Amino acid sequence: MADDRTPSASLLAPFAGERPAAPAWFNEAVAQVPERSTLSVDGVDIELLTWGEVGKPGLVFLHGNGAHADWWSFIAPFFAKDWRVAAISWSGMGGSGWREAYTAPLFAAEVFAAVEAAEMEAGGVKPILVGHSFGGFPTLYCGVEHADRLRAIVMVDSSIQPPEKRWRGPPSRPDAANRVYESLEAALARFRLAPPQGCENLYIADFIARTSLKEVEGGWTWKFDPAIWQRFSMPDLGEMLPKIACPVALVWGARSALMQAETLDYMIDQMPDDVVLLPIPDADHHVMIDQPLAFVAGLRGLLAGWLD
Repeated sequence: MADDRTPSASLLAPFAGERPAAPAWFNEAVAQVPERSTLSVDGVDIELLTWGEVGKPGLVFLHGNGAHADWWSFIAPFFAKDWRVAAISWSGMGGSGWREAYTAPLFAAEVFAAVEAAEMEAGGVKPILVGHSFGGFPTLYCGVEHADRLRAIVMVDSSIQPPEKRWRGPPSRPDAANRVYESLEAALARFRLAPPQGCENLYIADFIARTSLKEVEGGWTWKFDPAIWQRFSMPDLGEMLPKIACPVALVWGARSALMQAETLDYMIDQMPDDVVLLPIPDADHHVMIDQPLAFVAGLRGLLAGWLD
């Protein structure tokens, strides 16, 4: 097998549709099956996963671009003893419906609809949001526009470049539909992480790939809306960083290609002075895949400090 950290290598093709061996901790985590439901937000069904007891403090996990709520299904159970935990699939992704237009206020509405549906404030404590990659952008928006409804926010490897290098989003795709693969094996073989990176924990890549696919006429295809970036708008993220009005932490992979020194310096300079900084050693952009247990340990420390 090629070096499984080589970005160009096919991550799962060598397994020919079989599941890679997984450690006991992972199998035990995904065996804690969440309650699955849907809620309607502005006419679109949003996929909601929940763990833990109503009445415990609320913790909401928010995934990145093209991903879905099950990216957190091997992380969330570690918090379910002490927290009421939720994860949603953004509209246009995962098991949620697609929209004609995607906006920051709509994404915020999805977050707080989930907070209400999951009864995350039943214990009298405001929820905490944890957003990875693109998921950190609506998280940031909520930390500015809805800070009074939150205990804190955590942005995980959510890269906001200096103005002269500001990221404008992926280029528009020329085709209007995701490719259909004739078999699940063929679809799994095409799974890649974006941005490109290797993966040492292939059992996690396999779990995510399988939950990223749906069966359709003619085979299997990806769940996300391929045209989402053609119908998406959000305020200038850099201008929002200084306006964060609740406690905030910035977590990133120490070897992430998206969080290099120039980017980090810019973001930290723009964010409130009391921002908590937590690099995760030996992790790329997909921190929860690269170093899942270190991510859990670091996040537990952050959360404990906020609830003291």
